Amino acid sequence: MQEKVILPGGAGLVGQNLVARLKAKGYRNIVVLDKHEANLAVLKQVHPDITVEYADLAELGSWRQHFVGADVVVMLQAQIGGNDNEDFIRNNVSATEHILNEIKSNQIPNLIHISSSVVESVAEDYYTESKKAQEKMVIESGIPCPILRPTLMFGWFDRKHLGWLSRFMSKVPVFPIPGHGRYMRQPLYVGDFCNVIISCIEKRATTGTYNISGHEYIDYIDIIRQIKKATHAKAKIIKIPYSLFYSLLAVWAIFDKNPPFTTQQLAALTAKDEFEVIDWPGIFGVKYTPFAAAIEETFNDPVYSKVVLEF
Repeated sequence: MQEKVILPGGAGLVGQNLVARLKAKGYRNIVVLDKHEANLAVLKQVHPDITVEYADLAELGSWRQHFVGADVVVMLQAQIGGNDNEDFIRNNVSATEHILNEIKSNQIPNLIHISSSVVESVAEDYYTESKKAQEKMVIESGIPCPILRPTLMFGWFDRKHLGWLSRFMSKVPVFPIPGHGRYMRQPLYVGDFCNVIISCIEKRATTGTYNISGHEYIDYIDIIRQIKKATHAKAKIIKIPYSLFYSLLAVWAIFDKNPPFTTQQLAALTAKDEFEVIDWPGIFGVKYTPFAAAIEETFNDPVYSKVVLEF
């Protein structure tokens, strides 16, 4: 297919998966713009036939030239973790303003905005507040587009969530669980989410906000047990007091500028959020993958499960 698809922030979890699935559907004119050099290198190695460019989208630069003649923009850039609010503002808000301006200037006909389920969360943290501001900016831009709000995602190339947990589990004899571990989650398989995005591209969906949630309600501790089963990890799963777990994270953050799990994320884990489950398989004409099958594919695919992004 000759359509030119621009993926700002395309070197992360969703972008890496989306590139693989777009190519499988016959798309070839794909441009990825991102500032994570290590993950861009992985993308170039796995997919040497697409255009990949280092770009800090919070700053105006030569990356803007790629928007000329583009047919589709899938806005993926997002700061997910960290302890510096300025990083969230730059990557989730400032970069979005610049991209929206380029879409308007070049009259690009198709935008798909990847928001997050956290915009409806009771949690209060840098990520949640910046994603709320980002979605508001997209709506107020006047550009008609589908807004997709995924819940916690996992799949190939997952470096921050279940992927990091699986690697941590493989290295330690004991895997700690905060408190009772019965914190309900609605994990979404990124392969399914990418198929929703591709459906939006091909059907030219123009308006609407869609909560793309995992269809299964699974407690955090059961997610960990499923990962252990799929990866054959030998770590023993134990529960420790919530206060102790919180303290350990706080100490970790002192020595690690970009910790894999923060006290803010722990608070979000226990916030008791429940997100709307809509019939997105029917709306977008895609098949839902059961959680256990998705975990198996995530950790045991002969090609992509072996590729690890930098945290």
